Amino acid sequence: MTRDHQFAGLRASELYCPRCRTARPVRERLLLVLPRGELHEYRCAVCGESLGTRTVTVPVSLQTAPVPPPGMGPGSRRRRPSPGRLQ
Repeated sequence: MTRDHQFAGLRASELYCPRCRTARPVRERLLLVLPRGELHEYRCAVCGESLGTRTVTVPVSLQTAPVPPPGMGPGSRRRRPSPGRLQ
């Protein structure tokens, strides 16, 4: 097992905040959903200062399989009514 693999799922619970001048609990917020993964931002839970970012990568198998919107996938029984047709 490589060292990078050991820390792949690491999430920060506290980080040093330069505004508060001490380690503070952080809140993780989703910033962007990118083709290669998701970009999250860490903010100080006390003052709201941005303390850093983290990119969560998506496995290749999930990147190539787009998910259809609800009701539009195969086997879906929902259909739009045609114009002029009463139900």
